[in-house]
Parts: sequence; structure tokens; C-alpha cells
Amino acid sequence: MASVSISAERNPLLLKLESVLSLSEEERDAILALPIREQDIGPRQDIVREGERPTRCFAILDGVVCAFKTTGEAKRQIIAFHLTGDMPDLESLHLRELDIGFGTLSACKLGFIEHEAVRHICARHPRITGALWRETLVYASIGREWITNVGRRQALSRAAHLLCEFVVRLHAVGLAQDHSCELPLTQEDLADALGVSMVHANRVLQALRKQELINFENRSLTVLDWDRLTELGDFDPGYLHLRSARAET
Repeated sequence: MASVSISAERNPLLLKLESVLSLSEEERDAILALPIREQDIGPRQDIVREGERPTRCFAILDGVVCAFKTTGEAKRQIIAFHLTGDMPDLESLHLRELDIGFGTLSACKLGFIEHEAVRHICARHPRITGALWRETLVYASIGREWITNVGRRQALSRAAHLLCEFVVRLHAVGLAQDHSCELPLTQEDLADALGVSMVHANRVLQALRKQELINFENRSLTVLDWDRLTELGDFDPGYLHLRSARAET
């Protein structure tokens, strides 16, 4: 695995930062010059485990990653989904030990960047530092919404909210069209994200289908009635803080 520079046309990190910041040529060049070690990882593999002390961050170049916690009884709670362009573990720059784990849900292409390189670009380019700091604040905002979703909404509403979020975020990076997208989640994944049993997760999906709100088969999701699904899920995309013109609202 050699370190490579990724072209502007396929650099999701650059596209993500440019969606919230007008970068100068110097800033663009600095991002494109980052030494990134690409790695293909299959679905349902750990990337970094809770309690580890990583010396590098990773950017998602393609695919879907989840952040999760594990109880003493080895039960998993998914606490976030991360998509193309995200750098989910930026906190590892400053925290000695990770208190969450990250794993792939789909087959993924990841780009690993040594902490030293990230610190160097941040020291030289304070606006890039600000954009990365904004990313961590957005992840915190999403985390607060997930706490509310799991803690206060009924299971059917939780599922509707989660599916709405997935579609909107994928649409923002050009990976969803007409309320349709690939959804590489098993019923176990859905259960772990909603905080319910697999049996309950299956019942929730069946109820959403019966109400003709979604079609979900072969890991492909189509929302049949966006307005009703957002109403059921009490979904307002404001907490995602998207600025992309492609974001679905």
C-alpha cells in the first residue's frame, strides 16, 4: 500500500471541504498533496476498535462505515453512519484513546492519513483547520439527534427518521437520486442502529412497506412517499448542516 495523491476529480475530502468553504488554490493544492494510503476493506470488517490508540485518521473514499459502541455483554449499538467524504475519527488527533469503534458496512475504499500530515496541514492552513473542526461539530449534532431518535421516538418513527437521514446525506454527495439509493444495511444493522431486536426491526420494515412509504429489497431503498415518511419520522434535515445545493430537503 503506497501513499498516493488523489486527483481533484475523485478526492471526496476535497469535495466535502469545498461544499462548505471556498478554497484558495494553495489550500486545494495542500489537500491534494496529502499523502494518503489507500486500502480496500470488505464489508463488516473492523477499521479501528474501541480502546485503540491510532496514529492515523481515515477518510472514506467510497462506501459506508458505522461508528459503534459495544456493551459488556457484547451487544453493539450503532451510533452513526459515515459516508463518502467523511473523516469520522478526527478526534483521534487529540484523544489518546478512542472510545468508539468504526467498521465497514459495505465494501469500502479508505484513505489513511498519518496524524503528523494532518497536523502539518492544519498548522499551515487555519481555514482548513476550521473546516475540519466544523466536521466534528456536525458529527456531534448528528449524535444528539440520534440520542433523541433512540430515546424519545417510537420504533416506526425512529426507522423513518433514520432512512430519511440516509437518503438526504447520500443525495448531498451525489449518491442518491429521486429518493432512491443503495442501502447496504442488514436487519441486524438496522436493529443495532434503532436499539431494537432483529424481530422488531423486521416488523418495522414490514410496516413501512405496508403503508407504501418505502420499497426496500436487495439492499436498494426507494422512498415512495417522501412527505409522509418525513412526517412520520419527525425529520428536519437542519441538524445535518448541509450546504450543498444537491441536498434533498
